[in-house]
Amino acid sequence: MPTARARLLESLAGRGSRPAIVDGDRTWSHAALDAAMRAWAACLREAGVGPGDRVAALAPSSPQLVAAMLGTYAVGAIWVPINTRYRATEVGHILEDAKPSLLLCDPSLHDALPAHQVPMRDLADPPAAEASLAVLPDDAPAMLIYTSGTTGRSKGATLSMAAVVDGIAALTGLWGWTDQDVLSLQLPLFHVHGLCIGVFGSLLAGMTMLMHRKFSAASVVADVDECGATVFMGVPTMYTRLLEHLRSVPTDGERLAKARLFTAGSAALPAADLEAFERFTGHRILERYGMSETLITFSNPLSGERRPGSVGREVPGVVSRVVDDEGAEVDVGTVGELQVQTPAMMTGYWNNAGATAESFDGPWFRTGDVVTRDADGYLRIVGRKSVDIIKSGGFKISAREIEEALLLHPAVAEAAVVGLADATWGERIEAAVVLEEPASAEALIEHAATLLADYKKPRAVHVMDVLPRNALGKLQKVALKRQLQPG
Repeated sequence: MPTARARLLESLAGRGSRPAIVDGDRTWSHAALDAAMRAWAACLREAGVGPGDRVAALAPSSPQLVAAMLGTYAVGAIWVPINTRYRATEVGHILEDAKPSLLLCDPSLHDALPAHQVPMRDLADPPAAEASLAVLPDDAPAMLIYTSGTTGRSKGATLSMAAVVDGIAALTGLWGWTDQDVLSLQLPLFHVHGLCIGVFGSLLAGMTMLMHRKFSAASVVADVDECGATVFMGVPTMYTRLLEHLRSVPTDGERLAKARLFTAGSAALPAADLEAFERFTGHRILERYGMSETLITFSNPLSGERRPGSVGREVPGVVSRVVDDEGAEVDVGTVGELQVQTPAMMTGYWNNAGATAESFDGPWFRTGDVVTRDADGYLRIVGRKSVDIIKSGGFKISAREIEEALLLHPAVAEAAVVGLADATWGERIEAAVVLEEPASAEALIEHAATLLADYKKPRAVHVMDVLPRNALGKLQKVALKRQLQPG
């Protein structure tokens, strides 16, 4: 049986002139993508990149980015995508942790680069060249996805090629993806939603990607109505924008109705939005659940009940349990922490054995998500076990990281960051601070924005005399949230 790497890479040439990526006015066939992959492989080999080396990428979505990633796999190296909204401090941490042999960067993002000595190449088409594919075992590391943790600094979840290929094939098989499908791909390619489901899923199924650098509701409608898109994947914030568009242009609901499947993930979708979208388009959005460390583990069915407020049942190959604080399984309908086993599991956090050990209970991965399970197996996400993880706009964000950024301001003596319920973002980031000297909320927000990606900055900063603490001096974030968002 061919390896997972071969299943992904060798399928390109066999699909010939069938379109793989449509990028504006330019269409890349599978054969053209295969040629670009081999040219990138030759370019990387010439630069001294080989098996086990890391290749980092800081660039917006493009066919060149996909070809460079495939070329990285062709030489047996490890792909390290970096969030294009990161600032120099955040980029610098990843470069220091992953220690890539090469950084591929879009010229427009040079301002985000730290003073870090990593060989760099602008992302552009390399000269035409041929290179054979490296042969590596399926469990060899293929990708580092950096994800925020409660300690503030992001950690690199290490995924093998088999984990990604087998995990995504199981999911897209459940969703019925075929080479007749066309994906409107409006998600960024630096985390698993757009990169693993979108790119890997499309390549494995032989379908066409309509690639966009940023989301717009109008372009989703155009993709479906004018370009034949059959599938759209989004985060809840995107669906909020789509619903705003549909309320302004209700007839576009009929245009969207031509698609086959709409999916949502990365955060909970409000039931009211799910029902409103179905009224406009006739489509009930399919919700699913996953993490960078495990890929997608739960999904509502393609055929069958898509239950509001639920992420469905286990994807084929996944085993799960819900446990209490002592690790004992709880009864149906009882709240507990979700733990999973899956073939798509990460092998660990890069260079962080301590964090890896803390994330597992024997063979079970501790998701940190608090859930309940219905009698028929449907799972409902209640929240996070840790108040230090905020889910906003489809991103998982570390409150500690934002607190550390605020504490770097000379006026701030103490800082606490929480996520408050928000109809648009899922959770809205707000901060409470105790000051040593006068400073405006606007100045503190601007300070945070110079250190962190824009989606991490607090939307509001509240100056307080004291932060709520218990008798032992421990910060009480639940009490803080009640103060900032009563009721």
